[in-house]
Amino acid sequence: MAIATLLPATTAFIQRAPRMLIGAEWVEAADGQTMPLRNPATGEQLCVVPRATVDDVDRAVLAARQAFDDSPWSRTRPRERQNLLWKLADLMQRDAELLAQLECLNNGKSAAVAQVMDVQLAIDFLRYMAGWATKIEGSSVEVSVPLMPDQQFHSFIRREAVGVVGAIVAWNFPLLLACWKLGPALATGCTVVLKPADETPLTALKLAELVQEAGYPDGVFNVVTGTGITAGAALTHNPLVDKLTFTGSTAVGKEIGKIAMDSMTRVTLELGGKSPTIVMADADLGSAAAGAASAIFFNQGQVCCAGSRLYVQRKHFDKVVADIAGIANAMKLGSGLDTSVDMGPLISARQQERVWRYIEMGRESGATIACGGEQFGPGYFVKPTVIVDVDQQHSLVQEEIFGPVLVAIPFDDEADALRMANDSPYGLGASIWSNDLAAVHRMIPRIKSGSVWVNCHSALDPALPFGGYKMSGVGREMGYAAIEHYTELKSVLIKL
Repeated sequence: MAIATLLPATTAFIQRAPRMLIGAEWVEAADGQTMPLRNPATGEQLCVVPRATVDDVDRAVLAARQAFDDSPWSRTRPRERQNLLWKLADLMQRDAELLAQLECLNNGKSAAVAQVMDVQLAIDFLRYMAGWATKIEGSSVEVSVPLMPDQQFHSFIRREAVGVVGAIVAWNFPLLLACWKLGPALATGCTVVLKPADETPLTALKLAELVQEAGYPDGVFNVVTGTGITAGAALTHNPLVDKLTFTGSTAVGKEIGKIAMDSMTRVTLELGGKSPTIVMADADLGSAAAGAASAIFFNQGQVCCAGSRLYVQRKHFDKVVADIAGIANAMKLGSGLDTSVDMGPLISARQQERVWRYIEMGRESGATIACGGEQFGPGYFVKPTVIVDVDQQHSLVQEEIFGPVLVAIPFDDEADALRMANDSPYGLGASIWSNDLAAVHRMIPRIKSGSVWVNCHSALDPALPFGGYKMSGVGREMGYAAIEHYTELKSVLIKL
């Protein structure tokens, strides 16, 4: 066992008084209430944070509104927005180990992996978005205006910041998801009120400290901690919010979307998934098995685009499943502070129970547990599990489990694989494992998902838009598509 030593700054941050950032001030909840956070590896209380009230959220939105309308931020030039984002990214790089340790303690994931993956991807994304700040442009248009044939006109189109952004993020990648919202908002000149997930607000609070240190004006970035049912709902309903952006479950996202439509608030939703991994007969089977295992067991399977459905051409099915089971059985589970551990705990006792119910559902329906199928504590651990002999219409195949549970089904031909891959209410990601480029290019346009990876899975880059078809959401994160979602178009016509 090789347990990483906590930085003094990590311990100090956890032990600090419970505060959240509203405008220029670090404040308690208006009524003084707090809520506990737990270490998923032990189940023990880690610290407490404010339980924001509706009044707290309204004050945060007002601070963001005033910063957008009246503060120097509203007159900040593109170069300044670019440089501030670079400064923020540099500060995150300086504190990368601290951010990774907070993510580990609060979420359960490996601190070492979080530093090279979660934190570094967040830094890279902010630097990518910094580049867009100076490249947001409109266009001039030669118009006809048929009703005024004798007049001359000058016409152009402006792209302007949408305004106050209400951002609500999930608990599986707390820092990275927050930066996915924050980067394009700050690049375009918006202001933000962030409501992190109930379970995982620590890196959002540290991020708020770094935003202040970078030199952003007061009110540009606000963080309110609390429950979704109170703080999240208050943010969703606030009439001063111009855009809502949410990452989380499809059920909650649908409710947020309905509320947004009532007020015509702009909205983007990055929701659930049940992504297929398709292994064709010509694939490198060793690479495919290792890739499929990583696709489902990375981050304890708590990944919206996790490869939770495995389809293997029938003649290789038993071998690929056996290889994945061998990988799963060799994985070491434990605290994310232990650098020898391969997989950490689930986020909470509630999530552990949810995943366990699905495994038991499989047993009761006659499915075969090829490996895993066990839970243990202290902490919220579920062993990596592979399930076979399951019908395509079973809940294990159709519903998002959000844990280290892989369901494997054989297929006979390309058409069979495509039919089953698309037979899902979700459409976030998919991967194809094959060296037959003709087959790959036939399949890509027929797979109904926002991302298709070939001979890899969940490979993300700041330049590639990320989002889903069907119940996996509306809109896209990352790439220039994100800039479009944080801006409005204004047409201007001047009669000369």
